[in-house]
Amino acid sequence: MQALSQSPTDPSFVQDPYPFYHRARAAGDLFYWEDYGQLAAAGYAQVKRLLKDRRLGREMPPDLAPPIPPRLQPFYDVEANSMLELNPPRHTRLRGLVLRAFTSATVEARRPALEALCADLISAFPTGPFDLLDAFCRPLPVITIAALLGVDVARAPDLLAWSNAMVGMYQAGRTREMEDAAIEATHSFTAFLADEIARRRAAPTEDLISQLIAAEEAGEKLTAAELTSTVILLLNAGHEATVHSLGNAIKIICEQQLADHTSSNENAPLLTEEVLRYAPPLHIFERIASEDFEIYGTPITRGQRISCLLAGANRDPDAYPNPDSFNPTRRGPSNMAFGAGLHFCVGAPLARLELQVALPALFSACPGLTLAAPPRYASVYHFHGLESLSVTA
Repeated sequence: MQALSQSPTDPSFVQDPYPFYHRARAAGDLFYWEDYGQLAAAGYAQVKRLLKDRRLGREMPPDLAPPIPPRLQPFYDVEANSMLELNPPRHTRLRGLVLRAFTSATVEARRPALEALCADLISAFPTGPFDLLDAFCRPLPVITIAALLGVDVARAPDLLAWSNAMVGMYQAGRTREMEDAAIEATHSFTAFLADEIARRRAAPTEDLISQLIAAEEAGEKLTAAELTSTVILLLNAGHEATVHSLGNAIKIICEQQLADHTSSNENAPLLTEEVLRYAPPLHIFERIASEDFEIYGTPITRGQRISCLLAGANRDPDAYPNPDSFNPTRRGPSNMAFGAGLHFCVGAPLARLELQVALPALFSACPGLTLAAPPRYASVYHFHGLESLSVTA
């Protein structure tokens, strides 16, 4: 097995990680990423196989889990009840409850509200250069997920701030300052949700929080801690990735002068899939072995971590011809932007709908939208999104 070195915080890597992914695939089915100190896979078939292998989950066996510093305990208390971090059977139960809100019919019913929100945001665009992330890409998904949950959309700035701080715990090279910010956000977020949940218990509505409470009371045994963690996960994951996807998509469309193609609703489904393949918001997803086994001729020990490079899989030439070319009419296998297997993103239908509605709405209303400055990706990994998106409409 080959060992490769590539710092995830190196500025050139952050701006363009794909040359490393190509090198990693050439190294074999698995390679050892020295900077992370663990095995990784970057090929489409390999990543898909690992994500679907039931011997690889998200929970570290309790007897192998490292101690958590007391100052970070509040954050990991929330994580301990998040379905993103759980294996069956707890994961199965929580996911089943949440999936009720993300059926095809339920998601499609949100299309009119999304169209109206896009129109409102676009009508408020300022004249002259402005940051489209702040004016469009950030508010659209956070308002959408807040409305789904029944949270006051006027609190969207707070939700964004708390989410951004908590997500910092997953970034390579996180600092003590980032950790402190995440803990403060955790306290604020959980206190806010305690009030929200109390109000729904007293006066249920049709929102998702009320539905989760009703399921708990019907004997599904959703604990208060699980309810809080689930809502935080949905708010964080429900907008963070979509913000990046929208920004990445608009960057590509402007650079490649695809505004005419993008303005058509008919082209939106294939365009959306190509955006998610070509520039996914999440580049790496980790799995943990629940037992000893062997795969690709490599022994895996219980508790060992393996990184699945989603963005590397999306640029595998064995799955996608000319993978480094953006083709808005491309057809091919399902991309890995939302993962695969048990932890396939529960919000994928909503994220896809947001892109399919937002992109045609934006370029129909603003056919002359142009970049006012060369966009750069933010200095974070393993998320991949822009630090700003200065445009003129």
